[in-house]
Amino acid sequence: MIRSIVLSAFVAVLSVGPVAAHAAPTAIAAPDQARDRASILAMAGSFKVTFDMRETIAFVPGYTLYPAKLSGGHEVVRVIADRPDFVSLQHLLVVEAEDKTPMVIKHWRQDWHWQPATVLTYAAKGRWTLSSVADADRKGAWSQTVWQTDDSPRYGGVGRWRYDDGVARWMSDETRRPLARRDATRNPPYDHYVGTNRHALTPTGWVHEQDNAKIGPKDGKSVTFAHEVVINSYVAATDFPVQAAEDYWTKTNAYWAAVRDGWDKAIARGRGLKLAEQADSGSSTGHELMLIADDIASGETKEADARKEAGELIARATSS
Repeated sequence: MIRSIVLSAFVAVLSVGPVAAHAAPTAIAAPDQARDRASILAMAGSFKVTFDMRETIAFVPGYTLYPAKLSGGHEVVRVIADRPDFVSLQHLLVVEAEDKTPMVIKHWRQDWHWQPATVLTYAAKGRWTLSSVADADRKGAWSQTVWQTDDSPRYGGVGRWRYDDGVARWMSDETRRPLARRDATRNPPYDHYVGTNRHALTPTGWVHEQDNAKIGPKDGKSVTFAHEVVINSYVAATDFPVQAAEDYWTKTNAYWAAVRDGWDKAIARGRGLKLAEQADSGSSTGHELMLIADDIASGETKEADARKEAGELIARATSS
């Protein structure tokens, strides 16, 4: 029960939302796949993380800007796949339970594909689609697909790494995204974001800069209610129970690999996915899939039984 309560609180506060618009570059250096891949891998490690989320301006009369939210925590970012054309990074939150012992919460995942033919994009509420990437857009580019805590999809975008002016940075195209938990749980008038995001390496780690328009229906039209900027900074740190994250992943990584495989197969079958969204857990499968992993970590459930249960849960959730 304690774990469930803390999980809900931390996932709501620390959910990673969408994200940072900057002027398009006038010139892009020749692509360097190996250099780009090294930049992506540089985001792995253990970090002190700060989440700074601020609505900046309202566009609808009478809309009141939501108070700025500053929060933080510790994360271990693990490389769970590494090939020349694909890198997958899994984020693991390490928090303190009520009894002061360390507790690990599987957080978001980011997958990077070199020169992708398709990218999984958020099309509408509860619906994602595999969108084709034009040859000109994929040349020298990487897609980044962001996944929820239960490995169900969140959003995807395409962009290029740049290294001019002394900074290694990648910026996405503008994409549609579902609401982050921090917004979804308070029933706002908007129902999705349109935003971009930028990842940049820093002398002490890296930063995920975000900028998004908060969009929803009003008087029969789609309107922008507000803009928001988010700065998620990752500073290298080891002064927290890093081993707790390693232990959790050792116990659950095979289970999560099976879960990822289940989602991948469902997406391939439908050239996308239909999945009910839930405000507090991101998706209709979020709470249960996370609890199954907890039961594996605690020894209450055998891995084979857990994988079977997860497969059935994903099948039911995507059967429509």
